Amino acid sequence: MENISLLLSEALTPYLVTLGPSGSLREYRMTLTNASGAIVIDRTVSCYQLHDKRLLTDVVDGLRRDLLIAEGRLQPCAIAALRNAAQCRAFILSAA
Repeated sequence: MENISLLLSEALTPYLVTLGPSGSLREYRMTLTNASGAIVIDRTVSCYQLHDKRLLTDVVDGLRRDLLIAEGRLQPCAIAALRNAAQCRAFILSAA
């Protein structure tokens, strides 16, 4: 688990990632703190997400998006608009 924590810290620099027990047998508590030690994100992830490369990539992508929102660099409505545009393009391409 320490290796995964180090990999996450590298991927999410400058934030410090801490993994610890969640209370549930198959879940871990993931905490991201900024340079001043304030908790920016605190969430629970399953052990499957941490041990499957594809799922771990999804977790990191989601955390990066959440960090952009927490930092005020991305609004949740912008995410919804981007997803809607992607779905429309996919629908148009599949209909063609």
